[in-house]
Formats: sequence, structure tokens, C-alpha cells
Amino acid sequence: MLGLATLSFCTYAQKKSPLLVSDGTIFKSKTFFPKFSWSTTPMYYHFGDINRVLKPEEVKFIADRTDFICIEKSHAFNELGDAVLGTKQEVGAFHKIKPDAKVLFYYNSYVAWPFTRFNKEFTPEGIEKNKELKKFLEINPKTGELTTKLKPNFSYYFDALNPDFRKWWAESAAEGVKVSGADGIFIDRMNVDEKSGYPQDKLAEVSKAKGEMMAALKQKIGPDKILIGNNAANNKDVFPSCDAFMFEHYNEIVTSKENLLKEWGDMLRIAKAGKMTIYRFGAKGKGPTDITVGATKTDGMVKRSKDQLEYYLSCFLIGAQPYSYLQWNWGWNLEDGNLIRYPELQKPLGAPKAAFKRVTPDGWEFTREFEHAHVWVNTETRKAKITWN
Repeated sequence: MLGLATLSFCTYAQKKSPLLVSDGTIFKSKTFFPKFSWSTTPMYYHFGDINRVLKPEEVKFIADRTDFICIEKSHAFNELGDAVLGTKQEVGAFHKIKPDAKVLFYYNSYVAWPFTRFNKEFTPEGIEKNKELKKFLEINPKTGELTTKLKPNFSYYFDALNPDFRKWWAESAAEGVKVSGADGIFIDRMNVDEKSGYPQDKLAEVSKAKGEMMAALKQKIGPDKILIGNNAANNKDVFPSCDAFMFEHYNEIVTSKENLLKEWGDMLRIAKAGKMTIYRFGAKGKGPTDITVGATKTDGMVKRSKDQLEYYLSCFLIGAQPYSYLQWNWGWNLEDGNLIRYPELQKPLGAPKAAFKRVTPDGWEFTREFEHAHVWVNTETRKAKITWN
């Protein structure tokens, strides 16, 4: 009877302690989301190694820190010849030691990276053998030739305005999830704006096409799989189909004080819609590393990443909501900070006591209280202090 009473009390306590959004409303989670906790900083890991699969000790290191993971675009390509198989390997490895972990497949909606079975012929040699493939690719209006990406690795670009491509793309992405056994999919290049590389006079058409692609993909992978849109939080055409949104912070503009403040509002809006957010920051100062060519020298980056962590962690914690996750490294390669121990990220945090406070109406100092931490940040001077208790 005592055990039953204890169980009943625990169940009651859980029901009485829902996850609260910073405006006081209850976050409405979905059964297929990863488990969420404020006990320590909620972490998301996203990485790959073009040369090989993970070692058992690497799987354990990452699984000890998160149950929300994505395997990047070229993982194990040089070993297995197909990033789908690279993802499949890691899905199995993580599920073996952490069955409830959510491990995602990566696919790009714009860049035709040739690392999967679906894209392998999108190369000059492949196009020469099968000229029909050209219809899926974007034409440079100035040259009349296929649009190409030359650095750091060659690639073509997809033409989202072709309905046949959209059908093929959604089928391919869904097949990648199925074959790999992934718990969902991360879709890259979902931002459609003046600086995203699309034809300026067709942005509205491209955005609508991306919305159709995401809706078709979500239908094909099923309601219990996670769909993440990268940099898509403000794309109204894409928003309904996505379960989560990444804020990639890929340049100085999107890490400006004005944009960070806007993003904290976006994180609240997204949480109120019952969706997840991923706040990705990369430590500054790295060399020209890229997942499509393999890791290069990262001398000094461990120290830089540890020195810079307090500021970027503070920026995350100020706006964090239930099902907000931090990604911290300095690149997408496995070696780019994904196997480094950051003690602050495993310190007891506890739930936020309230929304953040702006110290003065027009100033750039912000504070927020958690059960075990006081956070202060100045996004103008880029200074921060977390007091752990």
C-alpha cells in the first residue's frame, strides 16, 4: 500500500508540475519528442565525420550528455559510401545504449550534396551520364548554366520551383529516414530571404514551394517523426509542418544584440505553439574546417570555446523555454568541440523561476533566475556572468 501511495503521489506531483512557458502557459509536448529536463542545460548534438563511424567510447560520451542528436550530411561517407548508412550505423549505436534517444537524419533542401544514395549522381560526371537530372537543378539566370558551389566542396543547387523535383525530394528524404531508422529528419537551408541565395524575384514562390516540400515530407515520414527546419522560424509557409526550429547563428548579423532580442521573442512564440527550438552557437576563431572535406587544424579552439561559453550559454538561458536546446561547438565535424568536456553544461540548473528581465527599458542588460543559477548578460558589450548556487 505504501508503494502504491508513493506512486500515486508521484503521479499527482507530475501532473501538478507541468512545464511552463515563460508567460505562464503550459507547454503542450508531443509523445515523440525527446525527454526534456531542466536538471542541467538541455543539450542537442549535431556532428559528423566524413571518414568513419563513431567509436563506442564516443557514442557513450555523447549519449551521457544528450538524447537529442543529428548525424551530419557526410557522416562516414569515405568508409561506407553513403551518409544514409552512416546515419543508420549511429542510430543503432545510440539506441543500443539509450533506447529513448532521438537520432535524426540530415538532408538539404537547396544544396545537392552528393553524399547520399539519392544525390550521388549530382556531379559533373553523373549529369554527363544522365542529363535528365539537370531538370532538378537550378540554372544561373546570368550564365544559363547550372548554379554551382565551388568551396569548400563542389555541389549543385536544387530547383525547388520544379514540381517533379519537389515530389522526388520528399520521397528521397522520407526514404532516408526509413532506411536509416532515424527518429526524424533535420532539413537544412530552410531560410528564404534576400540573403539566402535564391533568385530575388522569386522569393515568394520559393517559400511556398518549400512549404509544400515540408508538408509532403511530414506526411510521408508520419506523425511520430521529428521534422526540424534550420533557420525557418520566421517562414510562415514552412512553420506548420515543422516540429522544431534551429537558430544557427552563422554570422555576426544574426548574433547582433537586436537579433538576439528578437529571437528570444521567437522562442516564446514557438514554445506557445508546442514546438521545439535549438539555439546553436559556434565558438569564434576556428580555421577553415568543413564537414564536407574533413577536419583541419583546430589549434587553440578548446581553450577559446571554454572561454567563450559563458556568454553564449547566457544568451541561450535568457530566452530558453521548455524544449529549448543548446548546441555548442565550433563546427560540424565530430572533432570540432563535440567531444570536449564543458563542466558548466553539466552543472545543476533547475527550472527558470520567471521570464527574463530587461534591466532598463532601452538597455541591453538582461537577467534571469533559475533554481540553481543567476544569469546576467550584456549583449552590447558581450559580457556575461552565471552565478551557480
